[in-house]
Amino acid sequence: MDDDTKYVLEGRKTFFIVPDVTLFPDTYLEDYLTHGYETYIINDDRTCPLTKKIEAIISVFNDAIFFFYIDTPIQGIEWRDYISELQEEYGDKILIGVLYAKRSTEIEKRSLERYYLFDVGIKCGCISLEYSKAKNFTLIDKVMFANQACGRRKNVRAICDSTSSVNLTYKKKKYFGAVSDVSLSHFSCVFNYELDVPMFEKLYDVVVDIHGMHFKTDSILLDVRELSDRKLYIFIFSQPNGQPGMDPDLSQRLSEKIYKLVTDKVQTLLHTMFIEASKSS
Repeated sequence: MDDDTKYVLEGRKTFFIVPDVTLFPDTYLEDYLTHGYETYIINDDRTCPLTKKIEAIISVFNDAIFFFYIDTPIQGIEWRDYISELQEEYGDKILIGVLYAKRSTEIEKRSLERYYLFDVGIKCGCISLEYSKAKNFTLIDKVMFANQACGRRKNVRAICDSTSSVNLTYKKKKYFGAVSDVSLSHFSCVFNYELDVPMFEKLYDVVVDIHGMHFKTDSILLDVRELSDRKLYIFIFSQPNGQPGMDPDLSQRLSEKIYKLVTDKVQTLLHTMFIEASKSS
């Protein structure tokens, strides 16, 4: 397994299975990234049977949450039986939640909850979606928070390649380096020579380029880690008022860039997995 694939597999990922886009639009995915959640929608299509897709994801991603929207009819799948079989087969290896459109009676709601939560034993809730998309965003956000969908990291990070760089000045000395990874809270970088900057020192007007996104930011040196052949310097973003992070407009732009960098690689891997899985169907 190459380093690129290892990185793609890192971290907890949440998969929404055949959701109703009128209740759960795909624009939610980028917004959830700002909350630290890496999320994907898996739809039914001709590429590969849905059950094969889910099997492939389980076999490759070791830390996954699945939310099944049980009101989407899929040929060959009876949701009650299928989810029960998944829970029985994989147990705690995966986390399962159920989403459904709001029912007309409280009895129907309680019946669904009793079956999935107690009879089947899913861990991530049986969630009744509202007709308001804004309410659904908050509702699912709370459920993901409760189930630690962000995993061990508070922010999703994107691995950078040679097109990403950092340029800073300290005591009239200029330093030019390569950015290794970036999140909404920090970036890490390497230099060909040692950075003569004290720990926790604030640097002003640091020029950062993340895959063509060029911006200036204040930064604070937070940590230095020894690599095999050089040092990795970790900076947190800092605002002019001293607060951590960056101004909202810049944060939004960076979020869009990180989302594309992260999800493009995962989507490419998923597509390859589904093509291979379809050959065995």
